[in-house]
Amino acid sequence: MATAFSSSQSKLTPERLLEVLVHRIGKDEHAALPHDWLAATIYALRDDIIERWMTSSRQAVADGSKRVYYLSLEFLIGRLLRDALANLGVNEEVKASLAEHGVDLDMIEEIEPDAALGNGGLGRLAACFMESCASLDIPAYGYGIRYVNGMFRQRIADGWQVEYPETWLAHGNPWEFERRESSYRIGFGGEVNGEADGAVEWKPAETLVATAVDTPVVGWRGKRVNTLRLWTARAVDPIRLDAFNAGDHAGALADQVRAESLVRVLYPADSTPAGQELRLRQEYFFSSASIQDIVRRHVQYFKDIRTLPDKVAIQLNDTHPAVSVAELMRVLMDGHGLDLEEAWDITRRTVAYTNHTLLPEALESWPLPLFERLLPRHMQIVYAINAMVLREARTKNMGDGAIAAISIIEESGERRVRMANLAFTGAHSVNGVAALHTELMKQTVFADLHAMFPDRINNKTNGVTPRRWLFECNPGLTALIRESIGDAFMDDAEKLADLNALADDKAFGERIAAVKRANKAALSDYLRHHMNVRLNPDALFDVQIKRIHEYKRQLLNLVETVALYDQIRSHPERDWTPRVKIFGGKAAPSYHNAKLIIKLANDIARRVNSDPSVGGLLKVVFVPNYNVTLAEKIMPAADLSEQISTAGMEASGTGNMKFALNGALTIGTLDGANIEIKDHVGYDNIVIFGLTAEEVAERRANGYAPREIIEESRELQQAVNAIASGVFSPDDPDRYKDLMAGLYDHDWFMVAADFDSYTAAQRSVDARWQDRAGWNRSAIRNIANVGWFSSDRTIGEYARDIWGVM
Repeated sequence: MATAFSSSQSKLTPERLLEVLVHRIGKDEHAALPHDWLAATIYALRDDIIERWMTSSRQAVADGSKRVYYLSLEFLIGRLLRDALANLGVNEEVKASLAEHGVDLDMIEEIEPDAALGNGGLGRLAACFMESCASLDIPAYGYGIRYVNGMFRQRIADGWQVEYPETWLAHGNPWEFERRESSYRIGFGGEVNGEADGAVEWKPAETLVATAVDTPVVGWRGKRVNTLRLWTARAVDPIRLDAFNAGDHAGALADQVRAESLVRVLYPADSTPAGQELRLRQEYFFSSASIQDIVRRHVQYFKDIRTLPDKVAIQLNDTHPAVSVAELMRVLMDGHGLDLEEAWDITRRTVAYTNHTLLPEALESWPLPLFERLLPRHMQIVYAINAMVLREARTKNMGDGAIAAISIIEESGERRVRMANLAFTGAHSVNGVAALHTELMKQTVFADLHAMFPDRINNKTNGVTPRRWLFECNPGLTALIRESIGDAFMDDAEKLADLNALADDKAFGERIAAVKRANKAALSDYLRHHMNVRLNPDALFDVQIKRIHEYKRQLLNLVETVALYDQIRSHPERDWTPRVKIFGGKAAPSYHNAKLIIKLANDIARRVNSDPSVGGLLKVVFVPNYNVTLAEKIMPAADLSEQISTAGMEASGTGNMKFALNGALTIGTLDGANIEIKDHVGYDNIVIFGLTAEEVAERRANGYAPREIIEESRELQQAVNAIASGVFSPDDPDRYKDLMAGLYDHDWFMVAADFDSYTAAQRSVDARWQDRAGWNRSAIRNIANVGWFSSDRTIGEYARDIWGVM
């Protein structure tokens, strides 16, 4: 679909880069600094991308193609230069052109800001999906918010997480294009008036303007360039001149400040009423702008609003955009004059919903007074939708208990609007993101909705793009694979299976190990430079990098680390496997226990790393400000991937896939996509421990006594008591007292229940490490058999089964 480079201006020659440097950046070659060369390289590359982008868009219009619209509150896209160079196949050309000017491409890639548009797996998945849509030649838009300060920049001060604003946009963003013509008014509050003819008019008390900012998303080999459209906010009148001239200079800017607050920070703390209101305002702001844009484009190209489901597929990435269901209804009814039933039919056939969690607090619900005050027209529509859904439930003989569970309005206790129920009932497809997660959706949070709509829930196991998570982040391994099995895997990741023929080849295993060691040495150099910590590249690199949350059980890892530390000191005569424990991840600013776990990791590191008695056998490192760029450095260096969530609580995971793709062995529970990874790589090439989801549920239902387990496990009791008594926090002996008491008293996340099994699994890892040929064989089996977890496969399934575009 994309055309070849046609203009002499598009060649990325040394002369072209210099021309851009002079005429766009305004710098002489000899005065240019690294950031000038970075901008010049992006602008020069961007010209080629724009040609493909316009061609892709024109072709979609000419073909009358159905388009996919992916709504997500997060897009963790990371740095884009390396991604674009690799997907266009011009990396070596640009490297050589820059070298003519004495500039190192690797050096300028390192100074590109890491876009602060997401937090963890949800946002990174959205980014992988957008890249795969372009790579599979599927016309698609991603919709989100252009956060000025993103999640936050994490610093570690005396072991504690400290949050600072992320300033990725401080010097502009050469990748983006403002689209002033794509601006929409977004209303809040006010009143709703009914007319005699049945028409309804919502008169918002507050209105602001959403304006689109577009970023091109380049597919593999430049096949297609799609659009990531992010919304920024401004007041209708940025300054009230009457107030300013009256001397109220700050008050004159209040409307603009209020508008800008919507796009400042991802996930503002919602522990206060003001925080909850801001979160809901954010979600409606981007959902409304996106729905208005989608409908406007459809009517422009296809005229008839009733054909919307034939030409538009809207995918809600988790519950955050669920208000889009009510917003689409409002636009269809109030803007296009459709009646309730017809608008509902069109909405359901257009919208699909992906659920990413079984945690009740993450499914989102809003206090009804807050929702009605901010979105009075939508409250009316939600009630109308709920009436249709509950009447349908009655016709299917659903009981009162089931109807209460199905209702969009929570009636027990504080009345709340259940956003997951709104998304479920307003979608024709509801998918989970791993086989276990999908089955648990049917059995737990959506059991009654599933009984009412038994064909609606389906599974689409997550995937990751192999371009970024193998080709770009691990060029040494990629080169070895190409040399060994050819290039077919670069267009079809499942062709990695050809490596299985080399799994028992000892020499090939040693070459795989050599690539891994080089990656470990590179990471060690990076951490020595940035953290002043010295690591042994010949040690086993044991890595847990992900969002800090109790269900992900960094605490289990840390308690076992303390137990291992005690064992090494107590039994120095044993043949211990040298280990480097690497942690990384951010805790939500208001999540006390998660922040305490970060402090514990750093306290343990300080104690262990300064103790000569462990003789270099154990190191602990917490890497601050974990993001996509750090993941690209750490994952290729990992030997062991920690995927140890409480069974039944992780929807899928994607880090588990990235680690395995880079030759790490997984130690994990039978949770999320670990189960499917086990099935693909083979039980002998993964380390499974702990309770199953069914066993976790059974223990919780029948009475779980963690105190008894702790008291019966000598290693566990010693480790817990050491932490609780202040061994690792002599400055504040009671710091972890309550955290450890929680393990004794309730231990919802089954740390005690799984500890002995986890410890045994870790010692089995030690034994595997001693058999280096066997370890290399398992690493090869992991690389060879996780091609199925490519996001291309996932997107292909969405496209065929849900969107109807392939």
